[in-house]
Amino acid sequence: MDLIGSLPAFLLAVLLISASPGPAMALIFRRAALRGFRSAVGTVLGLEAGLYIWAIAAGAGLTALVAASETAYLVLRLAGAAFLVYLGIRSWIAVFRGGVEAPVPAGDPGGRSFARAVGEGVVVQLANPKAAIFMFAFYPQFIPENWPLLSTTAVLALVQVTVETALYLALAASVARAGAWFRKAKIRRRIEAITGTVLIALGLRVAVSSQ
Repeated sequence: MDLIGSLPAFLLAVLLISASPGPAMALIFRRAALRGFRSAVGTVLGLEAGLYIWAIAAGAGLTALVAASETAYLVLRLAGAAFLVYLGIRSWIAVFRGGVEAPVPAGDPGGRSFARAVGEGVVVQLANPKAAIFMFAFYPQFIPENWPLLSTTAVLALVQVTVETALYLALAASVARAGAWFRKAKIRRRIEAITGTVLIALGLRVAVSSQ
């Protein structure tokens, strides 16, 4: 098996993984709907930066330590769960505030919100120990024998990041087109309630799940 020959199977797996519902989808949808495309771009870049860091860690063998250490896995798992629950609670706080907060302008031109979106995406991805273990188990299947593990993993991760970024930006752009409708007070509260519930549920699932 060579790397080129394994790419079709790798791309198919990446597409299926990217399309699976999870924290990434929830965050991107919420950002695009309520704060516009630019802010959602920050979330996507943050998520993919975190993904690439985990991939490099997998290539370097660091994620094997996470998988092998119950303490490291527990700490990461609880940290990730706590952050997801925190994001969900924050959404529900916005629901209870009703129309007190001023509507967010389309496009959200402020740099502070963009930076916050990037940071949020990075933290969500890095605080997910299952992502680390997945990388450790997933990438070696597509790396030819006798190929350098770290550099080949870096190349495959770059392919995955490129594919996921394109898909997530397309999703964000589609949602952002209906931004004016999403930012109506009634619809906004419903989105906050739905995404808040989803994030809290995902956080609790992470907290109680095992390797």
